[in-house]
Amino acid sequence: MTNHITRLKAGDTAPDFEGKDQYGNLISLSSFKDKKVILYFYPKDNTPGCTAQACNLRDNFAVLKKKGYIIIGISADDEKKHKKFSDKYQLPFPLIADTDKKIIEAYDVWGPKKFMGIVFDGINRTTFVIDEKGKIEKVILDVKTKTHTEQILEEGINY
Repeated sequence: MTNHITRLKAGDTAPDFEGKDQYGNLISLSSFKDKKVILYFYPKDNTPGCTAQACNLRDNFAVLKKKGYIIIGISADDEKKHKKFSDKYQLPFPLIADTDKKIIEAYDVWGPKKFMGIVFDGINRTTFVIDEKGKIEKVILDVKTKTHTEQILEEGINY
């Protein structure tokens, strides 16, 4: 049994979405037209892998911003949990609370997972790199939490 894999692929139009971040701001993909977006889905705030991934993106924020990227994180945690997580690790990017899983389902990242021999449904850690025209440039399925920025910046490779 392998983890669920999204049906979206490079070349597809990224589904538009709207959701509130950790500060209650309404964020939509369409508001970032003409910008490159790193949209990353992660299972849960304050877990070891999710913390490593968020901190890797935080530590490389200036490099990614210089290359024209906007970073948006999404999980099913609520705004309050996102705010605590964001404040604790001083994350300089929005974390969208998708408690009703509408965005998670639109990006097809919810599905069966296997962890320590147990199979359950949850968010499969997936990153979408979206170009200025709203097209998916890259889908990263095998996210390496501690070196995620390097994965994002590797040219022309889809995982």
